[in-house]
Amino acid sequence: MASIKFQKPALFRKDMDAVLQTMVDEKIGPGDRKKAFIKAFSSYAGKKDGVALRSFIDAVGLALKCLGLEEGDSCAISVLSPEIYSEAFRRNGIKPYLVDVDDEMMVDSEAVKAGLDKGVKAVLYFEPLGLLPSSMESIKAIGIPVIEDITESIGSAYSSIKPGVIGDIVIAATEEDSIVSTAGGAVLLSDNEEYLSIMKKEVSDYSPFIELADMNAALGIVQLDKLPSIVQRRSSIYDIYLDEARKRNRVKVFGSGGIDLEVNGYGFCCIINDRPDEAIQLAQKYQVTIRKTFSKAIGARYQDRFDRFPKAVPALSRGVSFPLYPFLSAGEVATVQKVIGILR
Repeated sequence: MASIKFQKPALFRKDMDAVLQTMVDEKIGPGDRKKAFIKAFSSYAGKKDGVALRSFIDAVGLALKCLGLEEGDSCAISVLSPEIYSEAFRRNGIKPYLVDVDDEMMVDSEAVKAGLDKGVKAVLYFEPLGLLPSSMESIKAIGIPVIEDITESIGSAYSSIKPGVIGDIVIAATEEDSIVSTAGGAVLLSDNEEYLSIMKKEVSDYSPFIELADMNAALGIVQLDKLPSIVQRRSSIYDIYLDEARKRNRVKVFGSGGIDLEVNGYGFCCIINDRPDEAIQLAQKYQVTIRKTFSKAIGARYQDRFDRFPKAVPALSRGVSFPLYPFLSAGEVATVQKVIGILR
């Protein structure tokens, strides 16, 4: 039996046809398709407008610039956020102020408040593995700008909370393994006219070298169009895994949330009692590839710091994720389900 890969891009023939059409039109650089992609993404996130860039790091840097953060300022960020933010902050002279997560695995608002006297000027609100908060009141009440990263929450919903409603600026990576992929890049969105003006000027000053190309945007447009069906397939697999984990009751599901949370199926993570390396080896016996979920998190080096990050440490140290993507066959899903059932 062939090994079940951890991830595969959700690309279909129709996606490729859209990309090929840009070549036929002899316009592959930034143009009308890029504009259409931004318009579609802005509509999805409930924002007025934005920009699409070739680099996620550039998008983060531009978000910080929009907020007026200067060298030496701090931005609060949860230790579960992607490690790429460390480099983005470093390039812009911004200090990451690492905080723990709350019970919903979101940025701990109380920890952010504690950092206000230490130079924290903004908060990066990362929504991991399809999760969303049940309320946005606590983070909004702090009174500082919020950059909301919806890369992994696109397609999820929690009552009235949808991806994009929390952030003054919304950012989403569109990489190969993203819910919405352009094969690389990111979008930056906002309702704030001042922020939008800064974004547009930056893009204009450095166009076309930082803007997303039409060839990539064409792929993103098709992916956004079929988002409901993709999320439905991912969610159905997620539910199968969730039922297995709860039935066996041997592991803790990461942030399974309340009854009103509709998870997009971006990924499925369990906090196991076994050593992750041993679990990975065990899964390989069934030809299933699993990975440590937060091995590339900004707080990966703090796996033993219960004193600072008591709620995040279990996920950092013992969180493992399983293959979850639309192209998994019923047999492959059943095999992964079996592995979930035997882990402890």
